[in-house]
Amino acid sequence: MVKDFFISSIVKLEDEIQQKKFKSEEQKLMVNLIYTTNWLNAKYDLYFAHSSITIQQYNVLRILRGQYPQPCNIKLIKDRMLDRMSDASRIVDKLHSKDLIIRKECPNDRRSVDIVITEKGLELLQSLDYIDESSKQLFQSLEYDEINTINRLLDKLRY
Repeated sequence: MVKDFFISSIVKLEDEIQQKKFKSEEQKLMVNLIYTTNWLNAKYDLYFAHSSITIQQYNVLRILRGQYPQPCNIKLIKDRMLDRMSDASRIVDKLHSKDLIIRKECPNDRRSVDIVITEKGLELLQSLDYIDESSKQLFQSLEYDEINTINRLLDKLRY
């Protein structure tokens, strides 16, 4: 009964963007993915509204924490970033200016720079670890099997 109520209270894309028809189901899917991506970004922006970092900087710090204590280089960071359009070098510069990372000349290649998260950066990330748990609420309307299906379909779509 509760599930039936939820299904009847779903707000459809057509109502959200006030568009009655789409040229095709593929077009609707594209619009739905873009709309949902923007919806999720707006929700995540709320987590960072009172933070000293952006979501892209958060992503880079998480990459560096995953590598810690080993250093990273810009190429590795770019390869692992969620937003491939972000300027990794600029983000690293911002994080360095906030003392959240250190940059060192690579001993093997003077043209390369080793990047390591600082203790201050690790502490900031620890203070933001609640985001992973809190973000689960964004998906509370979905059942576990539905989440797995969406993940599988999105993986299939990209490849």
